[in-house]
Amino acid sequence: MVRLPSGASLGVATFALLLASCAEQEPAGTAADSAAATAASDFSRIEGRPDLNGLWQTNVAANWNLEAHSAEDLPSFPGLGAIAAIPAGISYVEGGTIPYLPEALARRDANKAAWPEGDPEANCYMPGIPRATYLPFPFHIVQGNKDILFAYEFATANRTVYMDPDNPEPAVVPTWMGTSNGRWEGDTLVVEVTGNNDLAWYDRAGNFRSTSTTVTERYTKVSEDRIDYEATITDPTLYSRPWTIRLPVYRRAEPGAQILEFKCVPFAEEKIYGHLTRDAQDEAE
Repeated sequence: MVRLPSGASLGVATFALLLASCAEQEPAGTAADSAAATAASDFSRIEGRPDLNGLWQTNVAANWNLEAHSAEDLPSFPGLGAIAAIPAGISYVEGGTIPYLPEALARRDANKAAWPEGDPEANCYMPGIPRATYLPFPFHIVQGNKDILFAYEFATANRTVYMDPDNPEPAVVPTWMGTSNGRWEGDTLVVEVTGNNDLAWYDRAGNFRSTSTTVTERYTKVSEDRIDYEATITDPTLYSRPWTIRLPVYRRAEPGAQILEFKCVPFAEEKIYGHLTRDAQDEAE
C-alpha cells in the first residue's frame, strides 16, 4: 500500500491509479470461499474481514449541527429564501449534547456566532475526522489486505489508515486529517486518529477540537450497502468526559457513481485573500 503524507491532495487521476494498484485484493481461486462467506454474513469479505471497498455517503443533517436543532433561516443570505435555510436535525451525540467544559462551551458559542466566516469548510480547508464522514459529499474506501485508503470528494482530502498494530504510524505534527492507525475487532474496523490540529470544526455550529483530541472510529458493516459508523471523541482539555456520535453510512449505488473533483480553493480565494488585492488595499487607504 502506498502511504500518502498527511494532508496530501488526491485528484481523480491519482485516485484511479491508487484504486488499481494499491489495493491488494483476494488471491485468485478464493471465489467459492468468498461466496460462502457472503451467504453467511450477507456481505462480501476480504481474507475473512468485511469488505469495505466502495463509494459511501451519509444522508444526515450532522454537518449543520451534531446536536439536535430546529429549522431556521439565515438572514445573512438575503434573497435566497428557503434555499438558504438550515434544515432541522436530530442529535447524533449519545446523550444528546456534547459535554463541554464551561470555557470550551463559550468558545463553541463564539464560533457559532461567527459562522460562516470562521468555518474551515467555507475556506476549503481539510474537514478533519469525523466531519469528513458526514459532509454532504461521498468518500471512497480502498481496502486490500494491508493498509486502507480513504479518499474524500471535498477538497480532495484523503488519509491512509495504517493497519500494523505492532508498528503504528507516529503522529509527528498536528494536521487537518490527523494520523490514523487501525485494527480489526471482530467484524469492526477500529481507527484511532491522533495528531489532530486545533483548527478543524465538527460542524457548521462551531463544535470544535484541540491538539489533545483523540478520535476513535468504529466502522461496522451490517449489510452490503450499509456501514454503522461510530466515533468517540476524547479530550479532557475541552470535555468533561469522552462522548460518542453514531450514524449510518450508505453505499452509493446509482450507475456511474464515483468520486468527482471538488477542488474548492478557487471558490474560497476571494473570501480568504480578497483583502490583499490592490482594489481592497486602495479602499483601505
